[in-house]
This record gives sequence, C-alpha cells and structure tokens, in this order.
Amino acid sequence: MSENRDSRPRRRRPLRAAVGLLVLLAVIGYFAVQRASNGGGGAPYCTARVYSGNYDGTSESYEMSPEQAANAATIAAVGVAKGLPDRAVTIALATAMQESALRNLDHGDRDSLGLFQQRPSMGWGTPEQIRDPVYSAGIFYDHLVDVPGYSRLPLTVAAQKVQRSGFPQAYAKHEPDATVLTAAFGGDGILECGGPKPAGPGDPEKVRSEIIRIFGEDGLHTIPPRIGDPGRSGQAGRVSVEGKDGPEVEVTLTEKKGGGEAASRRSRAMAYWAVANAKDMGIARVSFGLSAWIGGQARGQWQHKGGTGAKDGDGDPRNSNPDEVRIFMAR
Repeated sequence: MSENRDSRPRRRRPLRAAVGLLVLLAVIGYFAVQRASNGGGGAPYCTARVYSGNYDGTSESYEMSPEQAANAATIAAVGVAKGLPDRAVTIALATAMQESALRNLDHGDRDSLGLFQQRPSMGWGTPEQIRDPVYSAGIFYDHLVDVPGYSRLPLTVAAQKVQRSGFPQAYAKHEPDATVLTAAFGGDGILECGGPKPAGPGDPEKVRSEIIRIFGEDGLHTIPPRIGDPGRSGQAGRVSVEGKDGPEVEVTLTEKKGGGEAASRRSRAMAYWAVANAKDMGIARVSFGLSAWIGGQARGQWQHKGGTGAKDGDGDPRNSNPDEVRIFMAR
C-alpha cells in the first residue's frame, strides 16, 4: 500500500468554501442593491404586505414577479367585481398558486392550461378562453359559488370540489400567503411594485377597456367615455396639467355617491390592479385616496400626499380625492 508523501493536512476545502461564500454574498448584495434602486433601474418585483394589528411595524408579506402580481390582481379583481367575500378570493388565489404558481401556463397535465390548469376537454372552455385570466378566474368563481356553504368549508375541501385535483391537500400550504394577497387587493393590506417605470407610452383606451371588462359598468363608479363615442366629448380619461413633455392623459374612476364599502373595495382593487399591470399597460403613476404609486420611485412604495417631491395643485399625482382612482399613462 502506497503512502502519501505529504502528511500535512489539506486546507484547500475550507478556503474554497470561504471563497464560495464570499461570491454568494456578493451576488446577493448586488441583487439587493438592484431591488432597492430608486432611479428606475432595479429589477422589477412586487410585494403584498399586511401590517399587524399591534401597529408596531411588523408585517406579513408575499413577494411576486410582475407577471405573478398581474395575475393575482386580476383574480382578486374579478372576485371583487362579482361582489364575492374575501374567503372566495382567498380560495381562488390559493388554488392558482398551487396549480400554476400564478403563471398563465400554455401547458399542463394532459390538456390543462392557464392559471387554474382548467381542461378544455372537461368543459371549462376553449384553450383561448382558459388562457384569458379574466375568463378563467370568472368561471372558477362561478363553479365555487355553486358549492353549498363553500365559505365555511376548509380551503382544501372548497378548492377540491371545484378542481377535482389528484392532490387536494396541496392547496392548504398556500392559504396563509393567499390571505395576505386577498388583504392587499381588497382589504386593509397594500401592494408595492418596484423596478423601472414603463419604457413606452400607455394607451388609456386599453386601460379603460380592461377595467370595464373586469368590473363591468358596475353602477358604483363613473367611468370616462370611450374615444370616438358619437355625441360624447373627451377621451378615455382626462388631460391633466401641461408638463415638459406635453399634457398628461389619465383614466379617472370616481365613486358615485352612496356606493359605501362596496365602492371603496372596488376602488382599491382597481388601483392595485393598475399598479400590478403598470409594466404591460404603460402606467406611470396611480393615485388612490391620499397617496400615490409612482413607477421607478421610492422602491415601489406608496407616497403620501404632501410628501417628498409633492407639488401644489393638480400636478401632484397624490392630489386625488378619497373617492377617486387616477391612473396616469406613461408618455
């Protein structure tokens, strides 16, 4: 048996481990700096957050990509538009989190597709319909409300009665995060989206049309007329103050008198839907109540009226009434 000529202990492995750790920390630090960028260059991400009732600054949160946030916002908005309780929204979100990780998939088990992995062969709709988040969320809710006492059932039971999954218990692990998302989109939580502001201009008519497609002519909000409607002046929104790049166009949604909590809940869902879809819709800013979200600023956090950078008059994007949602298009 041969012997090792050098009997000294080897120390290369600890050194390699230390170097590897330093590289990992450097990578983590790089992405942390990118995420925290205020100048619009950070990697895009969204965080749903719910603060504790103790008002001590602690919170529960759930992080998503812009794609996931846009899909979650649509699922929640459809539930709110149908006037369904938070429990229904939580069940729908948890189901989509399990089935697709909130991604609009073009594949799945057998012919399953979309956010909820619904199957055309099982009567859920055409492939094109199923891959439309508004349609797929709507038909999920339609089946859910047909389940007797669904709001009192365990989430796994309610979801399974709709989905008929081979792994029904898997829905349960998503309930805490789905609850956070539900509160952010329709309750007392908040949605923050960081990263760069839209690179291209937004289309107010596209935003207006999608809001109507989700919420309908709900009777609780005044929605601006469509561009080119006979006998109606204006456009899909209103023109704000003249800026250095010309007038700003916004879509303004105003609660009608007497709408109460239902109108307020819809306003929140509309505002956070706009934030979650800002990248694809070319939305630069969203004002809701006494605060505003501005793409590429403040790490994606909402800024309160009169805060840093605020202006006087209509030019301040925070200058909205408590019953208004103002969606500003990128230029």
